[in-house]
Amino acid sequence: HVQLVESGGGSVQAGGSLALSCAASGYTDTTYMAWFRQAPGKEREGVAAIGTDFATSYGDAVKGRFTISRDNAKNTLFLQMTSLKPEDTAMYYCAARTRYGGGWSGPLVSSTYAYWGQGTQVTVS
Repeated sequence: HVQLVESGGGSVQAGGSLALSCAASGYTDTTYMAWFRQAPGKEREGVAAIGTDFATSYGDAVKGRFTISRDNAKNTLFLQMTSLKPEDTAMYYCAARTRYGGGWSGPLVSSTYAYWGQGTQVTVS
């Protein structure tokens, strides 16, 4: 199993920046890792994803503003968020799949991922 712990959330004014981290432990031979977010009353949304080859995918709402990266040696996933908007306010979740994962539904689809962190809150005012 993979354990994921997010950190770095907080409150920021519109136009500001925040950086999120996600530390993986346990079985860390992950393939794709991703960030999702969920605002109150809304469905979980794929924000960004990255493969072991560092190929990336971004949701339309964050393209050009957010950057996903990973440090495979440190088993850590990052999300650099800039030009934040109030609509970016949400709980942000780290997700991962391993080579033993189930079906592939796409890098920004939640069913692709078997492992999830507890989330970190981002509030933009």
